[in-house]
Amino acid sequence: MPSVDLNSDLGEGFGIWRLGDDAAMLQLVTSANIACGFHAGDPSTLRAVCLDAVKNDVRIGAQVSYPDLVGFGRRHIDMEPAELTDVVLYQLGALDAFAQVAGSEVSYVKPHGALYHAACAERRVADAVVEAVADYDHSMSVLGLPGSALLDAADAAGLEVAAEAFADRAYSDDGGLVDRAQPGAVLEDPRAIAERAVQMVMTQTVTTFTGKTISVPLRSLCVHGDTPGAVEIARAVRDALEAEGIGIYSFT
Repeated sequence: MPSVDLNSDLGEGFGIWRLGDDAAMLQLVTSANIACGFHAGDPSTLRAVCLDAVKNDVRIGAQVSYPDLVGFGRRHIDMEPAELTDVVLYQLGALDAFAQVAGSEVSYVKPHGALYHAACAERRVADAVVEAVADYDHSMSVLGLPGSALLDAADAAGLEVAAEAFADRAYSDDGGLVDRAQPGAVLEDPRAIAERAVQMVMTQTVTTFTGKTISVPLRSLCVHGDTPGAVEIARAVRDALEAEGIGIYSFT
C-alpha cells in the first residue's frame, strides 16, 4: 500500500493573536511548516511550536516568506535575487535556533503564500530561495508543487525534493491552485476533503475546479492549519487514509 506525509502550516499566530490550533494539529500531521517571523510567528510562538513538534515526533520545516507581516505574506514583493536569498537565509537561521533548542532541526523548507507561488512559477525566484537553503544546510529538503520551478531548481542544486498536493484547495486545469479570492477556492467540508485526499494518494490524480482529472504526483499532502474547522478536516483526512491502509509517515 502507498504511504504519504501530512503537512500543515503552523505557528502563524503573533503576540496575543492566535491562528488555528497548533497543539491539536501537531497530533495529526507528520510535518509542520512553521512560520519564521516574516509573515507570522513571534519568537515565543516559534519556540513553543518547535517544542510541541518534537514532543509529537513531527518534522520541522521552515515556512519562509517575503517580509510582509501586515499582508500575511500574501503580497508579492519584487526583490533582487541576492536580497531574497538573504531574507530566506535569515529566516532559516531564526527557526533553526528554536528547533535546535527543542532537540531537533529544520529538515526541510516550504515557501509561504506569494513567495510559494512565485518560486513555483519563476526560476529566478526559485534559484534565490534554493541558494539560501543550499548555503545553510545541504541536507535540507525542499517541498513544493510537482513539476514546479522550485523543485527543478532544488533538484539541480542536489537537494532532496518532495512534491506536495493540497487536500483543501481547489485546482485549476493547469495544475495550479485556484486563487483564494475566487469562491470555492478553499474547501471546507471534512468528508469531501477526506475522500479527495484518498483519491490523491491512491491514484496520484485530482479533480479540478472544472471537473477535469489531472495528474498530481505527490509525497506529501497539505492540510492548512488556518482553514475554518482545520482540526476536524485534518482528523477526517487522517482517519480516511488510515481506513484505506495508507501509511502516514514524514517524507524526511
